[in-house]
Amino acid sequence: MALQIGDKAPEILGTDQNGNEVKLSDFAGKKLALYFYPKDNTSGCTAEACSLRDGYDALQAAGYEVLGVSKDSAKSHQGFIAKQQLPFNLIADTDTALQQQFGVWAEKKMCGRTYMGTLRTTFIIDENGTIERIIGPKEVKTKDHANQILNK
Repeated sequence: MALQIGDKAPEILGTDQNGNEVKLSDFAGKKLALYFYPKDNTSGCTAEACSLRDGYDALQAAGYEVLGVSKDSAKSHQGFIAKQQLPFNLIADTDTALQQQFGVWAEKKMCGRTYMGTLRTTFIIDENGTIERIIGPKEVKTKDHANQILNK
């Protein structure tokens, strides 16, 4: 069962690119834009990460922190962060446990092939750890995602 608006987000979010455990309580008092994306260094995912990077100061000024999640390894995340100069952490959800909790690990179809993958989705979590908004896979604008979060 996927998490919905009004649900409490889980306390343990996973492990970041440096092997540090990331908890929801690390972001207490701030809104969290928790964004799930399919893969490091692909065109859409790079555009989304760069939009969030470029809008990071504005997001922080509005009280948001940003945290990305994909099933890529910590090493892959380290390279992606360095290459794109990302100012936020990325969770290495290699077993897809967090993606399954949030309901974004699902069956996808491309070029006639069916496979399991990440549905590009952003969860806006309020200062108290409650999901207040979900920007779904058909709504995310990768090149303008920071503005999309800021301009509800």
